[in-house]
Amino acid sequence: MKNGLKIGLIAVVVIAISSLTACISPERYRTDYSVCSSANPQEECQTNAIQKSIDSSGGNEDYTLGFIEFDDQGQLWDRAQMDSVLTQVAIDAADQDVLAVVFVHGWKHSAKANDDNITNFRGTLRNLSAMESAISAASNIPARKVVGIYLGWRGGSIKMPVVEELSFWNRKETAHKVGYGGTTEVLARLDELRRTKRAMAKLDNKNSNTRLVVIGHSFGGAVVYSALSEILEYGFIHTEGPDAIASDTIGFADLVVLINPAFEAQRYANLAEMSTERGSYFPGQLPVLAILTSESDLATKVAFPAGRWFSTMFEREREVERFNPVLQQPYVIDQGKANVTAVGHFDIFRTHYLSSETARSMDAETIEQQWKFNLDDEVKLFLAASDSWENDHPSSVIPFKGSTLTRTEDSAGRNPYLNIRVDEHLIPNHNDIYDPRIESFIQQLIMISSQRGPLDERRSLRPDAPAE
Repeated sequence: MKNGLKIGLIAVVVIAISSLTACISPERYRTDYSVCSSANPQEECQTNAIQKSIDSSGGNEDYTLGFIEFDDQGQLWDRAQMDSVLTQVAIDAADQDVLAVVFVHGWKHSAKANDDNITNFRGTLRNLSAMESAISAASNIPARKVVGIYLGWRGGSIKMPVVEELSFWNRKETAHKVGYGGTTEVLARLDELRRTKRAMAKLDNKNSNTRLVVIGHSFGGAVVYSALSEILEYGFIHTEGPDAIASDTIGFADLVVLINPAFEAQRYANLAEMSTERGSYFPGQLPVLAILTSESDLATKVAFPAGRWFSTMFEREREVERFNPVLQQPYVIDQGKANVTAVGHFDIFRTHYLSSETARSMDAETIEQQWKFNLDDEVKLFLAASDSWENDHPSSVIPFKGSTLTRTEDSAGRNPYLNIRVDEHLIPNHNDIYDPRIESFIQQLIMISSQRGPLDERRSLRPDAPAE
């Protein structure tokens, strides 16, 4: 223990000295709240909090991207920035349905122009917009407006190579502060917009296709989970059915997705235990939360436990015995291990394994040939996955495009809280999370989690369904 304390003190001293010359100062990057429309917003809208990407070939809008930033204490840098972005989202949603995607970045990233997380997020929004256009052209269904909201915080505090790795403890603490701070308000306001659209459509005897999905990566996963964990626990108990009658659990928005999240399994323990109390879920139960962790993510598999070791040296932990109704036998949660292990690598809490159908990641040519959008194929894939989800059970297999989701033997069917270990061919490391099969999996999961109505109604969507 003495050696551990010495190492910890040395690390603190090194960080303190290095920060004098290599500190990334806290600042707000998106200071212009006017709308910037451009065919190249990444270069021409670098300080704008609201950007509209214009298709240079046709002059149509590809997507809207808004930035909302937080300081190190978790407070909004400027409420006017949030108000401006949310007002623009409301304007976009006034005349058409929207597909709103919130992305929260992780360690060493920020809302600074040309951050590669922003570049990759733009690509995702562009692909979603293209898919919406393709669906509209093939089905005569109005395309939804794609809206991205990028939540920025100071994910890196030191820019010196090697030494920056020692910012782990400081940035992890900041991530949780951001989650406990203004993030919940921003997400709640966006969800209020979604629910308002649904209520207004219902008054006109219509269905709203407006959807909201929240994605957090790395420490961004810690931000999102800190912001929503209590809401998710409340939704497990306060179900969709009548009071005092067990029914489907509810989540937040249409789906919450955490990719390679960097927070300890102990923070997830209560929700995991609650979900395990049910030996089965109703046929109408939909996914609520999906945690995806690569089996080869060394940042959360190796570096995270090392970082957590220093933080938990003086904590008191015990072994907790619980009962699994699926296996009809007790199981033990080692709090000490759960306190230093990232949630995606804690085997007791794992519910699924997502495997690749190919031995290696696909190259660009293969993607172009095999992933060209086809409405009939997409509907068939959705129906197959949706049917499989409705009939889900322990050890069942659900097909997706380019991947297969297999449930563990000790997890109940249709458990809405999915803690998924991911094949390294799909997510090869901590940051490379943009394989098209992963994007397709998340998109299909969004479709499953956002559909409403019985299975027979969904089957009527089949391309070969008989006309009424």
